Amino acid sequence: MNRPPLSDVTPIFFLQTFILELMHASEQQGQKHSEQLIDHIAKTAGCFFEQTYREDTGNNDPLANDRYIELILGLKNSIGGKFSLASSTPDCITVTNTCCPFGEQVSNFPELCRMTSSVFGGIAARNFGYAKVEIKKSIARHDGGCEVCIYTNREAAQGHSGMEYTDTTPVKAMQDMDDLHSRIEASMQQLWQKQSPKTAQKKPSPAIIAKSPTMQKILQSIEVIAPTSATVLIQGQTGVGKELIAKAIHAMSGRCQKPFIAINCGAIPDSLIESALFGHEKGAFTGAIEVHQGYFERAEGGTLFLDEVDTLSPAAQTRLLRVIQEGELERVGGKQILPVDLRIISATNQNLEELVSQGNFRKDLYFRLNVIRLGIPPLSERPEDLPFLVQHIIQNLNKKHNKQVDTVSREVMQKIRNYTWPGNVRELENSLERSLLFTQGKEMTVLDLQTTPEASLHAWKDLKEQALAKVEQSYLETALKHHQGDIKKIAEAMQISTRAVYGKLQKYGIKLSNYREIL
Repeated sequence: MNRPPLSDVTPIFFLQTFILELMHASEQQGQKHSEQLIDHIAKTAGCFFEQTYREDTGNNDPLANDRYIELILGLKNSIGGKFSLASSTPDCITVTNTCCPFGEQVSNFPELCRMTSSVFGGIAARNFGYAKVEIKKSIARHDGGCEVCIYTNREAAQGHSGMEYTDTTPVKAMQDMDDLHSRIEASMQQLWQKQSPKTAQKKPSPAIIAKSPTMQKILQSIEVIAPTSATVLIQGQTGVGKELIAKAIHAMSGRCQKPFIAINCGAIPDSLIESALFGHEKGAFTGAIEVHQGYFERAEGGTLFLDEVDTLSPAAQTRLLRVIQEGELERVGGKQILPVDLRIISATNQNLEELVSQGNFRKDLYFRLNVIRLGIPPLSERPEDLPFLVQHIIQNLNKKHNKQVDTVSREVMQKIRNYTWPGNVRELENSLERSLLFTQGKEMTVLDLQTTPEASLHAWKDLKEQALAKVEQSYLETALKHHQGDIKKIAEAMQISTRAVYGKLQKYGIKLSNYREIL
C-alpha cells in the first residue's frame, strides 16, 4: 500500500487506514468475529453521531425525514464520502454516493457496506420505529457508485432485499439467517455421517459459505424448496458448488433418511447412459450377464442428482421424461413396469432455454425439470464470501495435509480479492492447496495462481479453446452437409460417439433439422 508522507496524513486517511487494517486482522479470526466487529462499530458510530447531532441542534424529539437525511449525509460526508439525496418520500429515502469513506481499497472489503447499512438502519429505526436498508449499487462491488434505499414503512419494504431494523436492534434478519445456516449445516453433517461413515471422522462435512446477499437468498430458497417434492434445476458455472446445493436440499427434506445419488451424465459413455440410469435385464445386450439396477432404482425414496443434464442423448431424454411424468420405468431390454418414488434435482452449466429454442433439448422435459430453478452466482459475484471461504478451505486443508497454517497475509488476501476466479470455488481450493503445501509457518505469504507475465493460463486455455471450437464447428457443418445429417457417419468420421456429436451440436447451436431437410 502506498502511504503519503506523515505531514500529509489527514484524519480521514488515518480513519480509512485504521478501519481497513482492523478488517484485515479481524477476518483472520473467522466470520463471526468479523461480523461482530462490523456490527459493534456501526452501532457505536451510529449512536455517537446521532447524539452529537442532537446536541448541536438541540433536538431531542424523533427526527423527521428532512432531519434524518441531513444527519446521515452529514456524517458520511464528514468522513470522506460524497453522498447526496436522490429522492425522498414518506416511505423511502434514496441516497447516492460517488466516493467511499473507506477509500479505494473498499473493494477488498465489500462487507464494510454492511456498516453503512447498520448505521443508516439503526438511526432510522430509532426515529421511525422501523427501517429496511437495501444497497442497490456499491463502489465496493465495482458498480461505479453507491445507491442506498432506506425504507421506513414495512409494507413499502416488502419485496425488497436488505437488512431490517426495529428500534435499536436488527429485526432478527441476521439472527434468522444465522439460524437457518446452522440448521442447513447440521442437516448436511448428519447426511455426511450417514452416507460417508468411514470418512466422516477424518474429513469435515461439506459446508455452504453464504455471507453474500445472493448466496443468502439461495439458503432461503433451500428452506422453502426442501420440504416439497418439486423437481429443481440448478444452473451455474463449473465449480460453483451445484452438487453441494443439491445435497443441502436433500438434507433438509423429508427424504433425508433415504439415498442421495449423484451422477454426472456427461461422464457416462453414450452406449451405457440408458443402462446406467434405468438399469437393464439379463441378456438385453452383449455383456449383460445379469440384471442391473440403474441409478433410479438405487435412489428409491431419496433424491437423484443429474449433473450436466444437458448432455443426455435424445433417447435418454425421452426415457427420463416418461419416468418424471408417469413415475415408472422399464429397464433396458425389460417388459416389466417398475414404479419409482424419488425426487429429481438436475444441474447444468449451459443455458437450457437456448438449447430448447435450438431444438437440442426437449421442451417438454425442460418444463418438467424446471419447476423450480436456482441460479448459483459465480465466485466473482460473491466477494463477501471470499475471506470466509479462504478460512474454511485452509482449515480443511490443514486436516488433510497435517499443516498448521492459520492465516493468509494481507497481500495474499488482496490478490485473492483482485482475481476473477474463472474456475470458481474449485479453482480457489486448488490454488490454496498448492500454496499451503509450500507454506512454512502459520501464515501463507505466497499464492500460486499459475499466472504468466502476459496472461493467466486460464486466458491461454480460453484462447486455445476458442480457436479449436471454430475449427470444430466448421468441420461439423461441412460434415452435416456431406453426410446429409447422418449422425452415425459423422461420429465414425470424427471417431467419437453419436452422443458426443449431439452434445457438440448443442454446444454450437447447430440445428440438425436444417441438414436433414435436403434428404
